[in-house]
Amino acid sequence: MDFALTSEQEMIRATAETFLADASPSAAVRRAMETEIGFDADVWNQVGKEFGWCAIAIPETFGGLGLTIIEQAILMEQMGRRLFCSPYFATACLAVPALLEVGTAAAREGHLPSIAAGEITATLAFGERGLDWDIDAVTATATPVAGGYSISGHFQHVPDGASAQLLLLPARIVGRDQVSLFAIPAATQGITTQPSMTIDATRRIAEVRLCELHAGENAIVSMPGNIGNGLARTSALAAIALAAEQLGAAQQCLDMTLAYIAERRQFGRPISSFQAVKHRCAEAMVRIEAARSAVLGAACAVAASPTTSTLMLESACAKTMASDCLFHCAVEAVQLHGGVGFTWEYDPHLYLKRAQASGQWLGNCDSLRERVAAILLDR
Repeated sequence: MDFALTSEQEMIRATAETFLADASPSAAVRRAMETEIGFDADVWNQVGKEFGWCAIAIPETFGGLGLTIIEQAILMEQMGRRLFCSPYFATACLAVPALLEVGTAAAREGHLPSIAAGEITATLAFGERGLDWDIDAVTATATPVAGGYSISGHFQHVPDGASAQLLLLPARIVGRDQVSLFAIPAATQGITTQPSMTIDATRRIAEVRLCELHAGENAIVSMPGNIGNGLARTSALAAIALAAEQLGAAQQCLDMTLAYIAERRQFGRPISSFQAVKHRCAEAMVRIEAARSAVLGAACAVAASPTTSTLMLESACAKTMASDCLFHCAVEAVQLHGGVGFTWEYDPHLYLKRAQASGQWLGNCDSLRERVAAILLDR
């Protein structure tokens, strides 16, 4: 399989690298961490409205660019390098594939053009726990009433749940053996959101509660009988995007470590000249290149429209490799920075926190290895 980028893909990568280096340096990340919404609204407008990044994987029919997850993974890698604080992942990597995988024609036509134009932000909740999709974990209920449904439920770990303008929430229809996906504007009466205090302040997570929220009949955006398989595919696609982000963060851990050890001197020479230090950096590079192959391989497989089983296998392999790689590189960055690696003023701790948080989301390494084993043994 040829993983070389095309000229168009290389242009996307170079543009994203240049823009994010300027828009999301360490100082900007730290400022965004202190804000109420967790990101710079002006920078987000550039990303969504001027650059059209939210439109990457949206078909041209709905105002998108009609590109593939490969181009999206290229963007996510650069965002991961800079720990870019934005609702991009929630909007473009969760809400968009959910609408494409399970959405009705009316739902796609009603929501995707606005997302593609950068006019609204959106997010998706997977269930009460929210860490990964499991249809049996959906506890929210939708009771049929005159003119629609009365929805009550609790969703944890919803990315950008407190700032997203559109919430995609699964709920069980009372009296029917059916789970449906509802599209609820954040301003709807009956929604309460509470930002969660997490280890990674660069990505905002929230709890969402619905208390007898009234939703009209047209709030259901999923096709009957498709939500189980559709959101499983959505979760797998999001895991590949998250793996690309982890890959970028791991690369940045190595890059900033190489810059530091070239300057830090001990015994009259840079510590980068010590063989033990070289070996540790070489190990990090090997892990990064292996993870890069897994991520690009998964993205290329998705571009070929795989079956759900193949998609789940590819995403599990990519996410496992990237999670292990980022944690290893982040720990090495902290240690090779020496004493200052543990201080607030230096950045390694931010990447270590991202590694710890993202490693538990959309499947941790143990559960993903079990998934791979189950799929392979089934064959």
